[in-house]
Amino acid sequence: MKTIAIIDDDTHIGDMLAEVLQREGYDVLRAYSGTEALYLLADNKPDLVLLDLMMPGLTGEEVLPKIKGTPVIVMSAKVGIDDKVNMLLGGAVDYVTKPFDTEELLARIAVHLRRAGQNAEEGDPDREKSLLRLGDLTLDMVAHQVYVGDSQVKLTKTEYAILKLLMKNPKQVIAKSVILDRISEDTPDCTESSLKIHVSNLRKKLREAQGADKDYIEAVWGIGFKMSEDF
Repeated sequence: MKTIAIIDDDTHIGDMLAEVLQREGYDVLRAYSGTEALYLLADNKPDLVLLDLMMPGLTGEEVLPKIKGTPVIVMSAKVGIDDKVNMLLGGAVDYVTKPFDTEELLARIAVHLRRAGQNAEEGDPDREKSLLRLGDLTLDMVAHQVYVGDSQVKLTKTEYAILKLLMKNPKQVIAKSVILDRISEDTPDCTESSLKIHVSNLRKKLREAQGADKDYIEAVWGIGFKMSEDF
């Protein structure tokens, strides 16, 4: 699971972002000032940072150069072109002005996480081992992302865990009890009664991404689920 650090002294915006990101399956770290951000980043290695500029203590402009090896998206009410240019030249991968559209921000986050993952792949001969493939369905165990063809499929943490387990055992019928046991560490809130709903939502998302009526996942009555052999 990817981790995103929100560095913003505005608790309203921070709380809203944290809720949206967690709903999308991200882990979230929080810092409310530039100084606190440095302590946070010294002890943690997030996959991406959302950085406000106007904060008490150290400003975002002062914090940005100290963030190494992690993509930073600047979020600010400063709309001047000079501010944007300076931040982008100073190391930010993107600049989003407040107020922003959350769907657009989520898309930008996904793009930059994907680019960071692609950059990390270079020179890694074992990268292919982290990819699970079935037909045009790909699950990236490093980036925690799922694609049907070139289209990314947004899954919840529980949906991702279920799909990963099934794709690791593509020819096996996985009993419901086994699924619950195997994914319990990542998704302890998943119960036998809710498992059917999670699988149904997962199948629907994959079907819609594919643009056809075929299912990647088959239900085996009275036992559990398995990957379809039609792909």
